[in-house]
Amino acid sequence: RPMQGSPTLPDPDADLRRSLRRHRLLATGMLGGMAGLLVGTYFMPPGYATDLLQASAKAGVVGGLADWFAVTALFRHPLGIPIPHTAIVPNQKERLGRALGRFVSSHVFTETELRRVIAQLAPARIVQKFLADPAASRPAAEALAASMPKLLASLEDGRARKLLVRLLPRIVSGPAGARLVARVLRAFVASGRHQEVFSLAIGQLKVLLTAREESLRTVIEQRIRAEGGAVIGWLAGATVAKRILAAINNELGKVEPEDSDLRAAFAEWLGHEIERLETDPERAAAIGRALREALAHPSVAVWLLDVWGRLRAALVADAARPDGRTVTLLTGVFANAGTLLADDPAARERLNRSVEGVLLRLLPSAQAQLSDFIAGVVGNWDAKSASDRIELRVGADLQYVRINGTLVGFLAGGALFALLSAVFGRVAG
Repeated sequence: RPMQGSPTLPDPDADLRRSLRRHRLLATGMLGGMAGLLVGTYFMPPGYATDLLQASAKAGVVGGLADWFAVTALFRHPLGIPIPHTAIVPNQKERLGRALGRFVSSHVFTETELRRVIAQLAPARIVQKFLADPAASRPAAEALAASMPKLLASLEDGRARKLLVRLLPRIVSGPAGARLVARVLRAFVASGRHQEVFSLAIGQLKVLLTAREESLRTVIEQRIRAEGGAVIGWLAGATVAKRILAAINNELGKVEPEDSDLRAAFAEWLGHEIERLETDPERAAAIGRALREALAHPSVAVWLLDVWGRLRAALVADAARPDGRTVTLLTGVFANAGTLLADDPAARERLNRSVEGVLLRLLPSAQAQLSDFIAGVVGNWDAKSASDRIELRVGADLQYVRINGTLVGFLAGGALFALLSAVFGRVAG
């Protein structure tokens, strides 16, 4: 019972109720008119026409009453009398629900219909339009980035680190590892960073020579004394050591300019090694073994664990920012995927076929669940509610059964009276 002062919700079935009431009045009115016509024939002068009209009216009344009983018996007991096999819908709603569920799952929700709907929807086009629209893909990227901290939190550090230490050596030890190294080296060469690394190495070597000049001079003098004797070592050891160190420093000074021959040779050698990594399987395998051995070293494993911790912290911090790199990266990935789907018909077809394949594999389970769902919903309806809901949706059409029954009975009664009169003469009224 609604509380006082609470707003009354509009009846969503008001139009259906008005339509059913209008059609029911029409059918009942026609039956009443047929009954009035029948009574009126008893006040008409006797004759063939009166007998024909009376027989037609009788058949019309009988046909209208029979169809009224049939239509009414579907939803309730006629005149409230509990006649067997009446009020069919309320009494058989569980069986009706199961039958309706089986019908929908077997004849509506079929593989053929599913393929037709997927072809009309074109999922790839829907996805492409979504990805190509920044207003739609940006919130999706932000939502995905916002879920990343929870995803990382659900991933145990110990398990993730073990997986990283176990998988990374396997990944880089194959041909992909050599290609990755070659790609990184090419990027270094293209940006000129290889020369920066070369300059750093030369600078560190000069610093090392300067710091250990005295010890190197002593070692060279001892070597000369060991090879040429004490006298030669005493006479020329110091001089030769100074000249050797001076020559090394002089050569290193020649290498420092950007146009030095050694730098050019280094760049040429590096380009040759990159090409070998990309084309020589043996060289790629050797690099893979070296990378695997390096990554398997305990100190590298510790470093990788530290990298994972830092990476995780950075991802969590960045994912929380709407203008962070994670959101920008995801937005770019979505945009690139949208461009690919727009420009590549084969990619769209593969996506459509993938969606279709997934749905077809799920179809048998979905059919069973849909059938059970419909049966459960109908079975849980209140008997009167179930009857009212179904009658509201088909009752107006069923009233035409009553109308047609009255008209067909009228015409059939007249035709039968005329036929029997022609064959057997006057028929008793």
